Amino acid sequence: MKFKKVLVVAIASVVLTTSVVGCGKKAEEAGKNEVKQNISVEELTNFAKKEGQVVSVGMPDSWANWKGTWNDIKTKYSVNHIGDTDLSSAEIIAKYEAEKKNATADIGDIGAAFAPIAVEKGITLPYKTSHWNSVPDWAKDKDGNWMIAYTGTMAILTNKATVKNPPKSFKDILNGDYKVTIDDVAAGNQSQMSVLAAAKAFGGDENNIKPGLDFFAKLAKQGRLVVNKNDLASVEKGEVQVTLVWDFNGLGYRDKIDPNRFNVCIPAEGSISTGYTTIINKYAPHPYSAMLTREYIFSDEGQINLARGFAKPVREDVKLPEDVKAKLLPAEAYKNVKPVNYAAWTKTKADLPQLWQEQVLVNIK
Repeated sequence: MKFKKVLVVAIASVVLTTSVVGCGKKAEEAGKNEVKQNISVEELTNFAKKEGQVVSVGMPDSWANWKGTWNDIKTKYSVNHIGDTDLSSAEIIAKYEAEKKNATADIGDIGAAFAPIAVEKGITLPYKTSHWNSVPDWAKDKDGNWMIAYTGTMAILTNKATVKNPPKSFKDILNGDYKVTIDDVAAGNQSQMSVLAAAKAFGGDENNIKPGLDFFAKLAKQGRLVVNKNDLASVEKGEVQVTLVWDFNGLGYRDKIDPNRFNVCIPAEGSISTGYTTIINKYAPHPYSAMLTREYIFSDEGQINLARGFAKPVREDVKLPEDVKAKLLPAEAYKNVKPVNYAAWTKTKADLPQLWQEQVLVNIK
């Protein structure tokens, strides 16, 4: 795939800076070819219970209510979740590739745009859940290497304690006087999609990212762009005034910290939506526990758990409880939201890290 050539530079740099935590339980070389695929959920559950644990990366408690998922997996299946390491999509792929048979992680959650890269690198273990036919074709790899479980929409999160007039649009942000935080665009799907959302707001699209780069370049020239973490911890500490995050993150942070302190809105110009998928490590120390985790994520309970974390489940045949629907933003807020055209986004995404460096970061004061 064409985007590998450019992105490999960014991923290689991540490998050098990502710490490898010990050797963990070394996966047997032959064992990876012996993982059974066509088994019943009952058999899978039994195998997972024998393993007894699952290790995740990029699936922290605060993101899309993964905490609820981990609690249910422990309660239902007696499979313990080992504390998550919150890594970006590129870092997860780099970790899998660097560790290989010395794998320390079983499963990770990455942006849909990164999924083909993981498959191309040969680091995924395929598994089609029992809910395969309820998942739209666009949301799954034909071989089961990845399955999108939920989608998010780019939103504006504002700390009202430091910004008295929360922006409602990208234009408002340009006219403000506060700092705007964005995480690493070279590695993170959320940050890359914020650039695309800004591009669309000012007339660009998946083939033309320049308006989005111009938007952030203007903020940089004004001395208002901060390249730093915009996760729960950073937001809670008050280090973030305004940022662009997925709606499920913004709403989740707001509710976990203080519902009265933060404002979350979909930009008035409209926004973009995209999905996230689990990738099971080809060399997973606990492959059946990882497969069972994916199985649960696509169950009715698992999909509702994600919705409790403000993420939109991919399965449209799952009926959400009224208390869950009541916590979401009103439906009219999403009237101008469009899904990402991945066919067009592929090349642009590959070029984005270099363009970001050349057109935005050079202007930071």
